Amino acid sequence: MCIPTREEMYAALAERHGEELQKKLSAASVAVCGLGGLGSNIAIALARAGVGSLHIIDFDKVDISNLNRQQYFPEQLGMFKTDALYDTLKRIAPYCDITRDCIKLNDENIPSLLTEDIIAEAFDKADQKAMLVNCILEKMPGKYLVSGSGMAGIGSSNTIRTRRITERFYLCGDGVADVADGLGLVSSRVLVCAAHEANAIIRIIAGETDAC
Repeated sequence: MCIPTREEMYAALAERHGEELQKKLSAASVAVCGLGGLGSNIAIALARAGVGSLHIIDFDKVDISNLNRQQYFPEQLGMFKTDALYDTLKRIAPYCDITRDCIKLNDENIPSLLTEDIIAEAFDKADQKAMLVNCILEKMPGKYLVSGSGMAGIGSSNTIRTRRITERFYLCGDGVADVADGLGLVSSRVLVCAAHEANAIIRIIAGETDAC
């Protein structure tokens, strides 16, 4: 099978999105921190939209428990998520510039690793979420940060929304549903929250920052 050229891929996207928006998307760079249910789906949505550069970060390997909601395949079990998702993203968007870091983020390495203008927080654990959010807000206030909180269970998808917390910080989710409450992570609701994060990022790229 012949893969379309870069020009053909761009033209197809520009036809759907409009030339002006596609230029902005193609020039944009986004870091996705955490490649689980949120992050893997966010990255795929951004790649399909034609975002030019993605930086994917995680330290975990694909486990069978991930397959119900994360964008991995049974044959990728045991692979590092950065490698598995890189392969998938390159099949979707062969000309996307993808950087992968198989590393655990912390207060010390975040400022040097996250050079992108927009950062998607997609961690599973509350303490990791808080660590990244606090670090970005305190040490890197010029970045746009889109984070997720509250997507567990099978509650109404209409309770998941995007809120603008500060000028450059957006929070997606219902803010309530947590796996700690005994509610599992179900693919459909995780996808809704991931779509909110991806859409907020696309709107930021487009310059629509007032209400995502």
